[in-house]
Amino acid sequence: MPRLTIAIDGPAGSGKSSLAKRVAQILGYLYLDSGAMYRALALKALREKVALDNSLALEDLARGTHIELKPPTPEQEAAGSKNRVFLDTEEVTQAIRTAEVAQAASRLATTAGVREVLVAEQQRAGAGGGVVMEGRDIGTVVFPRAELKIFLEASPEVRAGRRWKEHQEKGEVMTPAQVLDEVRERDRRDRERKVSPLVRASDAVLVDNTAMDVEETARLVVMLAREREKELSTAAGREL
Repeated sequence: MPRLTIAIDGPAGSGKSSLAKRVAQILGYLYLDSGAMYRALALKALREKVALDNSLALEDLARGTHIELKPPTPEQEAAGSKNRVFLDTEEVTQAIRTAEVAQAASRLATTAGVREVLVAEQQRAGAGGGVVMEGRDIGTVVFPRAELKIFLEASPEVRAGRRWKEHQEKGEVMTPAQVLDEVRERDRRDRERKVSPLVRASDAVLVDNTAMDVEETARLVVMLAREREKELSTAAGREL
């Protein structure tokens, strides 16, 4: 069977990361967390006090930064980590999972020069198929020719509830109302940004998981992947 490139896009809190990881596990594919790359660069920008509205400085920072994603250790996986993240050889797997870094990453991702650098890195990492990558422009910009594209959606209230639980687990004090405002602001920023706005690719399958858990959603996506594998295999057979 051919090994697919699976692109999963969607807004904040839609469950992209958990879904992508589970789908990769079931299919035996490599999971790549594109958002972790932006978070790692955002962490460096915060540490070095690079202004998030200084496009040239951010692009220079990106070009001089090495970010690498590796499979998590069993302990990290049990704790919920999707990838081990290395920033200029320093492991920052936990350091990038704060609300401050998430907001900085969302702002930084609107910079064209930064996206150009990181998209090239993502394409290099995903070359050859057998990968699942999630983000906000994977099916439209990073892998426009992906064999299977998913656009994952859920109501803002459900997505905010999921994010609130994440903040609670990290010991970050935020009210549900604050998290809902945060989610809505992220949605507005992602959809209105001039560079790679969050849009559903014309050939993406819309999956609304408002009333589904991760396992149910993953089973649906794996079923779609198996169907696509069969279609490609049959098409290849006809060409021989």
